[in-house]
This record gives sequence, structure tokens and C-alpha cells, in this order.
Amino acid sequence: MSETQLKKSLGLVDATFLVAGSMIGSGIFIVSSDMAKDLGSSGWLLFTWILTGVITLFGALSYGELAAMFPKAGGQFVYIQKAFGKLTAFLYGWTVFTVIQTGVIAAVGVAFGKFAGVFFPSLFTTFFSIGELNITYVNLVGAFSILLLTFLNSRGIQYGKIVQLFFTGSKLIALFLLIVVGVYIGYELGFFEENFTNAWEAKKTVLNEDNTTTVTSLGTIALMIALSTTIINSLFSSDAWNNVTFIAGEIRNPERNLPRSLFLGTFIVTILYVLANVAYLGLLPLQGTPPGDGVFMYTKETVESAGIQFASQGRVGTSAAYMMFGDIANYLMAGLIMVSTFGCNNGIIMAGSRLFYAMSKEGLFFRKATAINRFGVPGWAMWAQSIWAIILCFSGSYEILIKFATFGSMVFYIVTIAGLFKLRRTMADHPRPYKAFGYPVIPILYIVFAVLICISLTVFTFSDTAGSIILVLLGIPVYFIFFKKKENDDDRLLDDKLIQD
Repeated sequence: MSETQLKKSLGLVDATFLVAGSMIGSGIFIVSSDMAKDLGSSGWLLFTWILTGVITLFGALSYGELAAMFPKAGGQFVYIQKAFGKLTAFLYGWTVFTVIQTGVIAAVGVAFGKFAGVFFPSLFTTFFSIGELNITYVNLVGAFSILLLTFLNSRGIQYGKIVQLFFTGSKLIALFLLIVVGVYIGYELGFFEENFTNAWEAKKTVLNEDNTTTVTSLGTIALMIALSTTIINSLFSSDAWNNVTFIAGEIRNPERNLPRSLFLGTFIVTILYVLANVAYLGLLPLQGTPPGDGVFMYTKETVESAGIQFASQGRVGTSAAYMMFGDIANYLMAGLIMVSTFGCNNGIIMAGSRLFYAMSKEGLFFRKATAINRFGVPGWAMWAQSIWAIILCFSGSYEILIKFATFGSMVFYIVTIAGLFKLRRTMADHPRPYKAFGYPVIPILYIVFAVLICISLTVFTFSDTAGSIILVLLGIPVYFIFFKKKENDDDRLLDDKLIQD
């Protein structure tokens, strides 16, 4: 179809559910285990989740002004281009396509497959291997979920909208009920008192090769390092809130609804995440001992002994649910996480294709990605995104990709909010239906927090961030080889035509 314009079909509720639904995946049910090992303190654990929420809200509030200024498909890509030009915008889009968006889609898809394996253990069977790379049926299920969601979204935005409303609504209600029941039962179990005695004594717990642990008290500097590195876990769980900006071209009254949805979605999720961790601290001891070798058997004694730190496979949500519901908890949480990851990927798949559509319109992506199919959505861009995400599903490296993706996201959040300050100067007369709340203090605070986190991650976990840095820099020669040359050729053709005229 030759049409290249998107139709405005989404309201405030739809946009808010897209923000919340894209944020809530499997992370909130898992990452608190590693954070508890790094911090060993209930007070600092909750502080880190609250700080994550504050940083996320600061980012969302700052993005509101940019979203209202440029309510177009592509969102963050458009803001970066307006502020810093095509090269920087391309580097962002390149990183989004190669790892940020597609890597997250792959990881969330595989997470869906893993929890499907709770119901069908045979999914963990390896059916193909090369060297150390083992492909199981879990990977196939993850790939199939991506294909299914891509197909549904390619049939029109109404399908994606219905899926998003249903699955986001379901997981918000389920998470809220788990929090309420968890806090109520937690008061009866007595772990609140245990966990909040000496709540600010930070200790790092390291699991040794012989299944013993080494516990080290953290001084001020060591604590700051631990906070700045472990926060990557909660930031990953809170990421993808910016996806709603990609789909701005299909939101009704975007100048008003985009800033509101950014705030409402991130605020709702922040509250739920903090309260979920409060429930964990009521249902389980924070500190625990690693289970012995072999299959972890869920009993009250083993769950309490493992605590939050050594919950089986890091599944804190499942351990907490066991304390509430007993043996059925494993299936309840697996079902909830499958709903959560399915809805999460729906929002990410829906939004990401619009960014690649916007890149293509600027000559920075495959030309076919500008095509809008007969259902009014950028189908070609959506399937291109899906194919690369499925390849990553089978790469066996999705856990590494998550670290790459989160670090890369932080870097470009900094770039985008720095662009807010530049555009206040260079486009001072441009209409601003909404101005960033707390400007310039809140945007500056976001940049400061984000820069400190990125520096800390680079210094203390360089092996996890080096790949992301290299990947971004690799985009520079790609731009000049494939896109800058094409742009110059197009300019020459235009000049020749003007001379002939």
C-alpha cells in the first residue's frame, strides 16, 4: 500500500496502559534476589527501588515537553534528531534496532518460554546444539510468541490495543492483589520485624564455588558502588517507559495525552514495584542460605531457608507466592509472569516498529519500512524487527543483551534530556503545549543520576558495558558507509534537477 500516514486511534487510557504494560515484564518477580545479595539490607533494597522510581519519573517528566513539541511517530528518535542531527539520531536508532528494542523483545520472549516450561517441563529439552550453545524448545516458544504478537499487531492497531488493554489490566490487578494479600499475611508471619531490624546494615553476600557464602559489611564507599551497580537490575525492570513516544503519531491529542500518560504510567508502576518488595520482605527473610545441589523442592522450610537472596532460580515472586498459596504457587506465578511478559512484548513490538518507520522516512533505515499496510500500520518495519528479535532468541546471549540494552538506554536517555536544554535555546519560539515539570532542576538531576550510574557501571562492571559502547560506536562507520553517502547522492540529484529547471 502506498499510504505512509498513520491514523490516530489511541486515547489517554490506551497510552497509559502502553507505558505501564511495556514496563512490567518478568523483572519485578526476579531481580530483587540479586539486589538482596548485593545490598543485604531491607532499607537499602527499598531505597534502591524508590530511587529507580524517582529517576524514571524524572525522565518521564522531562520527556513530556519533548513529546508535546514533536508528537510524531518515532518519538525519542525525532527529539534526538531535532537537537543533535542525523548522525546522533541514527546511532540511537541503530542501537535500538540491534539490541535495545529487539534484544529486550528476545529476552522477554524467552522468559515467556521459560515460565511456560513450568507447565510443560519437556520444553527445557535441547533439540539443537553447536558447541556450548544449546537451543531448547523454550527458545522456540519464545520465538513463536514474538511471531504471534507481530502477526496480531500487523493486522491493525485495534488488535494491538485490545491485547495491551487486556494483558496490562490483568497483570496490574493480579500484582495489586498479590501485594495486598502478601502484606496482610506478612504481618502474621513476622518477617517484617526480622527484616527491618538493623534495616540499614548493608552487607554483600557472595556465593562461592563450594556453595558456601562470604558476607562482607559495606562501608560508605563500597555501599555507593554497590548501589550504583545493582540499580541496573531495577532500572531494567522499569525500562521501556519511553516506548509510548514512538507511537505518538497514533495518539489522539498527543500534546496533552503523551505527557500525562508518561507520568501516570511510570507513577503507577513505581508504586506497585515498591509495594511488591514490601510484600516480599513480609513473606520471606531477606538473608538466606544457598540450597544444596539438585532440584529445589518447594516446602515452607526450604523457601524460608533460601530467603530472598537465594530464592530458587532467583524467582522471588514464586517463593513469596508459595508462602501465601502453598504448592499451587509455582503455577500461579508462572501463569502471571506469562501474562505479564506477553503483554510487555505486545507493547514493545507495537511501539518499536513506529520508530523504524520514522527512521526510514528520514532515509536512515530500509526504504520499505515507510510502507503502511492495508491495516494502517507499518507492517514491513514490524516484521523486520520481529525477524532480528527471533534471531537473538536463538543466539543464547539474551542475558548479556539485557545488560547491553539497559546501559545503552541510559546513555541515550542522557542524550535526549540534554537535547531538551539545547532545544530551549535553538527552538525557543517553538510551541510548547507542556513544559517540563521542575525545569531545569529535575532534568539536571536526572542527567546527574544517570551519568553517575553509567560511569560506575563502566568502571566497576566494564565487561558488561564494553559491548554496548562498542556497538554504539560501530554505528558510526555504518552511517557514513551506507546512509551518509546515500544522503549526499540524493542531494546531488536534487541540485542537478534544480539546475535543469
